[in-house]
Amino acid sequence: MRRTLVALAASAVLLPACTDGTGVERASPPTADPTASGSSSSTVPATSSPAPSTPPLPEPDVWIPRRAGALARELEATWVARRAAVRRWMRSGDPGAWPPPDDVELLVLHEQRIYRVLAADDRLAAIVLGRLGAGAAREAASNVRAGGALYDHFSPVKELPDFRTRPPEPADVLRRYFDQAQERFRVDWEVLAAVMLIETRMGRIVSNSSAGAQGPMQFIPSTWAAYGLGGDVREERDAILGAANYLSASGAPSDYRQALFHYNPVPAYVTAVTGYANAMERDPDLFYAYYNWQVFVRTTRGDVRLTGPGL
Repeated sequence: MRRTLVALAASAVLLPACTDGTGVERASPPTADPTASGSSSSTVPATSSPAPSTPPLPEPDVWIPRRAGALARELEATWVARRAAVRRWMRSGDPGAWPPPDDVELLVLHEQRIYRVLAADDRLAAIVLGRLGAGAAREAASNVRAGGALYDHFSPVKELPDFRTRPPEPADVLRRYFDQAQERFRVDWEVLAAVMLIETRMGRIVSNSSAGAQGPMQFIPSTWAAYGLGGDVREERDAILGAANYLSASGAPSDYRQALFHYNPVPAYVTAVTGYANAMERDPDLFYAYYNWQVFVRTTRGDVRLTGPGL
């Protein structure tokens, strides 16, 4: 990725770009009670395990610690286990098929939920980041800064949006589309992946936005008519190529900040896309973790998860 991205920090949350910015996908402050029904510890075994030598997998909605020391240990252990699970999936599984392995989905979900807690609490996040090892800390800092930026910018919604969701295209299929778009328009694949991550969680959301934005890359009809290359806005490959075309026409790769601001004129959005893209540039395998991030909606009553294990 180009150096114009390096100075920006960020990573994770969901709002429609080329759209209105509805306030979806932002982390919520901790509200759960560790003694509530269905909660126990953060290491309650799930029904499946990736390997006999690995720790038990976290249940999808297990309690997330709020004490800094425990939360730092939880995040570091999850980061290590998730990286190993992704490597197994890439080496001996099939990222070109659906669904992903159970261990990848559960570990990524647990990590994502931790980041949502940290994005909502700057003080807790600073302490936790200071207790992580160097590798985990660098990646976590990007995720926390991005999630925090979007959390601060957007308010929770009172009513749960009527989102329609579906499983995304397989990870390697999307990665191939990103590579094709990069080759054609010279827009880095990491930037395109980060846009799709924030817009629709890699295509999991299929509903239009309140402003009428459509498809996995969330184009309003007039923008799609100008930059969609005659394709189908709801088809992943066409949408990714259209996004690359639009970003290229808006200044990428020489000025990604300007191009992303044209895509969605919200500074927090530019920060988040940039952070995810930079993180994937440092570790391309991280794409396979971000691919498994699930759809959350932050409401005035707390987070609601719409996709993923256990639903």
